[in-house]
Amino acid sequence: MNTEELSPRYADIDLWQPSDILDAMVEGQLASVAAVRAARPAIEEAALAIEARMRKCGRLIYVGAGTSGRLAVQDGAELMPTFSWPQERLLLLLAGGDAAMTQAIEGAEDDVDRAGELIREHDIGPDDALIAVAASGSTPFTLACLREAGRRGALTIGIANNPGAPLLTDAACPIFLATGPEPIAGSTRMNAGTAQRITLNLLSTLVMIRLGRIYRGMMVEVQACNAKLAKRRERIVAHLTGQSGAPVREALEEAEGNVKLAVLLLQGYALHEAQSVLDEVGGRLRAALDHLAKSRAPSLEGTKNHS
Repeated sequence: MNTEELSPRYADIDLWQPSDILDAMVEGQLASVAAVRAARPAIEEAALAIEARMRKCGRLIYVGAGTSGRLAVQDGAELMPTFSWPQERLLLLLAGGDAAMTQAIEGAEDDVDRAGELIREHDIGPDDALIAVAASGSTPFTLACLREAGRRGALTIGIANNPGAPLLTDAACPIFLATGPEPIAGSTRMNAGTAQRITLNLLSTLVMIRLGRIYRGMMVEVQACNAKLAKRRERIVAHLTGQSGAPVREALEEAEGNVKLAVLLLQGYALHEAQSVLDEVGGRLRAALDHLAKSRAPSLEGTKNHS
């Protein structure tokens, strides 16, 4: 496996000057970005396939072990506050459970029985999309989760850093990240981990954009779970409506914190009307604004008669 190979280039890295070590590691990080760029078509294909399942109200499932698993879980956890992704439609499966986020759990990544149990326990099926991440592409727990989910009809996405790995050959949507040997042999928290993190970020963000959770480059589904995000929410509504101060806060209060509804309220629409249109267009604010604008525009026939 490329990720386990010892690169002759770094054989004496412990003898180098600190600046040279840092330069070499920065080069590796830049190479990771290039690897993601080369995988862009596969990332796009996976995102569009995930979007289709999510439009059927399926769940988004992240799976992994060790460093790869922690990166996967982190990406998934950020979807709720950033995009208001429903908690009931998100599943994070980390080998060894929650404790494995901060410590190594002996034997967890080899527990294929537990992997199968988890997929069955959560009744993962045809409407769901599972993203499995492993630098080696052969981690038993991760591979078993992907295979069992695939057998049950779920969409499977495999992200790995070794060509021809089982995680790639068995996934419906494989994403190969050619990061090669690490500066420290086998330390996939470095180049491989960086490429995985970028890929997960791009993949989930593209899905959320496609699902209408971003409008004009802003997080119109943001959850105000702290003071900073509450202020951000107000700024978003103010920017999109050209209003500020009390009217913005009152609209957000009436909309129970929903940015999209608050924007529509400040455009003069009633709450029930705004909610109905948003539901009709799948929550996409741009489509809702277009729909409401057309509904208010006078008809061509009416204009002729009036003239």
